Amino acid sequence: MKIIVCVKHVPDTAASIKLAGDAGFEDGEIKFVANPYDEYGVEEAVSLTEKNGGEVVILTVGKASAAATIRGAMAMGAHRAILVKTEGQFLDSTLTAKALKAAIEQDGTPDMIFTGKGSVDTESFQTQYRLAKAFGMPVVNEVTSLTVDGAKAVAERETGGGEKQVIEMGLPCVVGATKGLNEPRYPKFPDIMKAKKKEIKEMNLADLGIDEAGAVVIEKLEPVPERSGAKMLEGSVDEQVTELVRILREDEKVL
Repeated sequence: MKIIVCVKHVPDTAASIKLAGDAGFEDGEIKFVANPYDEYGVEEAVSLTEKNGGEVVILTVGKASAAATIRGAMAMGAHRAILVKTEGQFLDSTLTAKALKAAIEQDGTPDMIFTGKGSVDTESFQTQYRLAKAFGMPVVNEVTSLTVDGAKAVAERETGGGEKQVIEMGLPCVVGATKGLNEPRYPKFPDIMKAKKKEIKEMNLADLGIDEAGAVVIEKLEPVPERSGAKMLEGSVDEQVTELVRILREDEKVL
């Protein structure tokens, strides 16, 4: 079984982001990590190949510095990796899906493709669907349980409100992993050292015949406005409700 896991190189969610110019941010001192949801995909892929045999290939579209994140994913048990290098901080989901598809086709179509349910930086939640569409593969997102039996996969996914949905599909397919699917392992020191010797094949968009013309470009980034301090209402319930309505009508202008 050959499994591709798409892993995105993202800023740590605890990092303090400072804007640089109109459409970028200072990334020189920021800690970057593997997108947390993608790690569930890595763990599931590695677990499947440990049981059934096969190969796990990490695939990343990002800057050259993403190699560090890739090494971390390989320390979890992936066998090799592909890095499609780009220069920009942001790559729209359509172009990302095209790059992923081209790299996968060049490497050979796998039995399964894992992604995270979405990335914690741009949160577009579109790449896995665009990739599946490009390949004509079935896709299911937000998967919390997965069983693979031969050429069939049965996935359980969250649908909101405590409800779950069970979907059966044939392989090859695209699976968007999320919290609850497994518990990603912490690589041990020997695994980290072994990962340093594993292959990372590097290429760029031009090598894949991908033209960036027509891609979505971010024109302006703005920090989230700071929230004003909370105001405690006093008096009886009727007095508090009256004051709240006044604030919403006169101060906030939302009524």
